[in-house]
Amino acid sequence: MEIKHHTTGDDGIFYIDEQGKRLGDMRYMLVNSTEMDIYHTEVDAAYEGKSLGKQLIEAGINYARQKHFKIIPSCTFAKSVLTGNDQFKDVLV
Repeated sequence: MEIKHHTTGDDGIFYIDEQGKRLGDMRYMLVNSTEMDIYHTEVDAAYEGKSLGKQLIEAGINYARQKHFKIIPSCTFAKSVLTGNDQFKDVLV
């Protein structure tokens, strides 16, 4: 399993691909030059409960840290991972 990243303009996606099959993805958009909004996370039902969603969010967090972005977690799942966790305070808006 590998997490891949693709961008088009201000939109981006992190996704997990295994032998050509997409197992899950996390979508974001750049709101401005310093903020990214994680607005959607989805994992194939057959792979739920295997922490794939969290891995996708963590890939987004690492990207935000590299680019010095703050994250707006409008996705319910992203919000549940990011809020209330001190290790992610540095990336939250």
